[in-house]
Amino acid sequence: MKIIAYSYSDPLLESVPDPAVWGWEVDRIYQDLGGRQQLLQLLDECLAEPADYLLIQRLEELGDSLAEISDRLLQIEAMGVQLIATEQSYSSSQLTNSTTGANIQTSLLQLLGEIQREANSRRLRQGHARNRLKALPPPGKAPYGYRRGKDRYILDRSTAPVVKEFFEQFLLYGSLRGAVRYLEKKYGKKISVSTGRRWLTNPIYRGDLSYQNGEVISDTHSPILNREEAAQIDRLLRRNQRLPPRTASAPRSLAGLVVCGECDSHMNVASVTRYRRDKEYLYLRPISCPKRPKCRAIAYEKVLEQTIQTICQELPRAVAGMNVPNLDGVKQSLTSQIAKNQDILTQLPTLTVSGVLDSETADLRAYKLRTEISQLRSRMAALPPVNLKAIAQAVSIPQFWSDLSESERRFYFREFIQQIKINRQDKTWQLQLIFIF
Repeated sequence: MKIIAYSYSDPLLESVPDPAVWGWEVDRIYQDLGGRQQLLQLLDECLAEPADYLLIQRLEELGDSLAEISDRLLQIEAMGVQLIATEQSYSSSQLTNSTTGANIQTSLLQLLGEIQREANSRRLRQGHARNRLKALPPPGKAPYGYRRGKDRYILDRSTAPVVKEFFEQFLLYGSLRGAVRYLEKKYGKKISVSTGRRWLTNPIYRGDLSYQNGEVISDTHSPILNREEAAQIDRLLRRNQRLPPRTASAPRSLAGLVVCGECDSHMNVASVTRYRRDKEYLYLRPISCPKRPKCRAIAYEKVLEQTIQTICQELPRAVAGMNVPNLDGVKQSLTSQIAKNQDILTQLPTLTVSGVLDSETADLRAYKLRTEISQLRSRMAALPPVNLKAIAQAVSIPQFWSDLSESERRFYFREFIQQIKINRQDKTWQLQLIFIF
């Protein structure tokens, strides 16, 4: 018994299936990528020496139209080869023993609708794939801040400044809800928080195109957000995920970080003023203490002072004990890979003109290189902006902290500290810093 298998893959849409999918009893596998030369060879060889069974995944792999598929089914049936479609309810052994085309066409009626729908869907996906190769925008309305040009997104002069200020507000205060409220107050532009979050992570605002298959192509149009700002936004979003709700943009630097070690409750910053006096007193008190009597509030300034002292003592030792990779070396390696891919991109037009590559192969290679460059840039953006050991030495100087504003201290605290725990001992207390690394 001779069993053969055939597979067709469009390089724009899919990869070649694993040969193991057919099992171990297959004598030979014919694979086509883009064209159907192997299918023609299969038919010629079956004329000379017919196989007993031909396995395919779907009938659509036999041609690009119903006419082509029907014609090749007739050829296969005429040679006495039993065809089995593994992903469809089709097997030529279920057909009538008659070899006339009419009987075969009658037996295929139940699959015609499915084949037609798949063919239409495939043509649509092929059109989208060709647009991806040319780095054209995906179908649909342009994002807010852009409008559609001939072959790329173009900045909308009336709405792009609105999006730019939204990003600037988030970078300044680290608050998504605050940036959303700012847009509504200044421009009357109402967006939901979820829409604002999508703006912050949307590759289009960074000058990149993102497609439905999840792949990203860099530098396809003018960005609203530069690379450094985008990397900072990503770090802020990751950092804010660790904080309690509504503390991301709190004015006090310790907000959202302090936890009572006695009752495990987060502590908020409370402001107290005395009658007819302008002086303000700040305290840290548990939000939901279950104890009776409740855990006492602690003066904010004392906790802040102790936090700075503890950072100066413990942060250098904590960083020194880490197995931190050489960030400069990692960045240099990623930069080298990006430069190498960009150099190959510049050579593709010459290879096409000289006939080494045809235009379709060159477009496909260029697309893969651009997506690889985007992935490398994403990895580079995820790296810390500076060497931890170098910055740990700088922030271990008490004078560094005294020269900062509360918002600046808030930024540095959240870069290093995951939690500040207050351990109480009778009327005294001690701080325990839990770093993020």
